[in-house]
Amino acid sequence: MEVPEIGVEEVGGTGDDFTVIDVRNPDEYVEAHVPGVTLIPLSELADRIAEVPTDRRVYVICRSGLRSETAARYMIEHGIDATNVAGGMLAWIDAGKAVEAGPG
Repeated sequence: MEVPEIGVEEVGGTGDDFTVIDVRNPDEYVEAHVPGVTLIPLSELADRIAEVPTDRRVYVICRSGLRSETAARYMIEHGIDATNVAGGMLAWIDAGKAVEAGPG
C-alpha cells in the first residue's frame, strides 16, 4: 500500500481541518515538537488507535519520516485519513517552522 506523503511546507489549515500525531519516543518529543501535536509513540499506536481522530485529516510525523510512514500505513488500514510528513521533524526544523520544547 502506498502511503500519501506531504512536505512540511504544505502542512497547514486550521486546527479543525487536521490533527498532527507525533509517533516519536517521549524523550525525542521533549527536545522539540510541533505546537499542538498529540504524542502517540509508534510502540503504543496499536493500543491507542482509538485516540486518533477519524473525522479529519491526520498528519503523522517522526524524526525523519520512516516511523511516521509505518504509523500512517497502520492508521489507513484502520480507516483513518492519514498522511506521512516527509522528512519529519528534521525537515520541519530546517524549514523554520514553529516548534516547542518540553513535555507539552
